[in-house]
Amino acid sequence: MSDGFEERKRAFEEKFAHDQDLLFKARARRNYKLGLWVAELLGLSGKEAEEYARSLVITDLEEPGDEDVFRKVRADLDARGVDVSDHRIRHKMQVLLEEAVEEIRKEG
Repeated sequence: MSDGFEERKRAFEEKFAHDQDLLFKARARRNYKLGLWVAELLGLSGKEAEEYARSLVITDLEEPGDEDVFRKVRADLDARGVDVSDHRIRHKMQVLLEEAVEEIRKEG
């Protein structure tokens, strides 16, 4: 009986680890895409846009959750006087996360 329990436990742990890995990759991809979107709003292109996108990926490593990324985006848009609502930023973050999850699932 305990063998069945151990198997279910191991399967659950493996699924949890897989889901966490998927979420980590998806968030990194989402943040890169978000960075390209924000870079366009900021008037950046080419190498500058790519560097900005990479900076959002790194920013997300500062603390759990999305608030670190949101704060950076909000501050950068405000600093350049770009009028974008909090709701629009958060909505874009959610849409891009869903896209990233789907892309990664299709790749794997």
